[in-house]
Amino acid sequence: MKIIHCSDLHLDSKMEANLDREKSKQRRNEILLSFQKMIEFANKNDVEIIIIAGDLFDKNKISVKTKNIVRDAIISNPQINFIYLKGNHDEENLIEGDIPENLKLFNKYNWISYRYENIVISGIEFGQRENYEIYKTLMLNQNDFNIVILHGQEANYVDKKDKTEIINLKELKNKNIDYLALGHVHKYKMENLDNRGIYCYCGCLEGRGFDECGDKGFMLLDIQDNNIKTKFIKNSIRNLEEIEINISGTMTTTEVKIRIDKQIENIDKNNLVKVILTGKVDIDSERDIDYLSKIYNDEFYFLKIYDKTTLKINYLDYENTASLKGEFIRLILGEDISEEEKKQIIMTGIRALSNEEI
Repeated sequence: MKIIHCSDLHLDSKMEANLDREKSKQRRNEILLSFQKMIEFANKNDVEIIIIAGDLFDKNKISVKTKNIVRDAIISNPQINFIYLKGNHDEENLIEGDIPENLKLFNKYNWISYRYENIVISGIEFGQRENYEIYKTLMLNQNDFNIVILHGQEANYVDKKDKTEIINLKELKNKNIDYLALGHVHKYKMENLDNRGIYCYCGCLEGRGFDECGDKGFMLLDIQDNNIKTKFIKNSIRNLEEIEINISGTMTTTEVKIRIDKQIENIDKNNLVKVILTGKVDIDSERDIDYLSKIYNDEFYFLKIYDKTTLKINYLDYENTASLKGEFIRLILGEDISEEEKKQIIMTGIRALSNEEI
């Protein structure tokens, strides 16, 4: 049997952190398209079950369009069982009306299991019972192939007073779990749970911010005779990428552009890119970040540049300089402010003294 494990789709997420209104709307639609793209993959590859390990939606106010698309996708694929465990962003009323026969749900009160021959899929939602209690009531047959679904942050110890979504991996060891399908963490991770089973965060289908860089997608499980083969399937329409570029030694905007061009030449221009400029730069160097951003935003779907350089200042050069520049630099260096503030003030002042646009 082939099974997909996905999580953290966050449908109808605002997507407004970096994008304008038009592109935010486009990215919201692309997350929906990623969901449909995954179902198309399932149909082409004889997948019988899609596990959604929480946070299918992003908030409690979901558009009618999104609800209809999700419901229609489930109903129009009766050959696939959608096994959906709600996460901390999901609400009770997001699947409205009669529950489709091929949509299987869980609750916060007790473990619920679904059997497919010798494959048993079990899950419970956090929120009603204290977390430390749920592990005692998980009973699995050692002769079955057991998949367990949970949504929360992994840990190896949980305080009994802690009622947040914390998954105590230690308490799940030696429970006859073969595959622990987790949601909540948006980055792919797979490790051994114990001598028998593995646990996996499949990550999200589509990155939403620059804390979610890299390939995004879902896990494909192929289970035959109680043996499992796993494969990560890239599914994202666009990737988010973060690149650090050392521009030490550059003196002009053109030289900075040459450094950037070299580092981003192989990046897909449909992606969203965050460029961080680092290194030590001369106090007399110039670089116009707004100008550079304009150039690259005409080339890429989205590219943003952050200047995290530090100033290379030889304090002795300005200790006795009688010039206006020297007086200004000595004044700022003597202020009780952060190094970043000093850099910004000095660079702005130098540009003003050089009759450049600020």
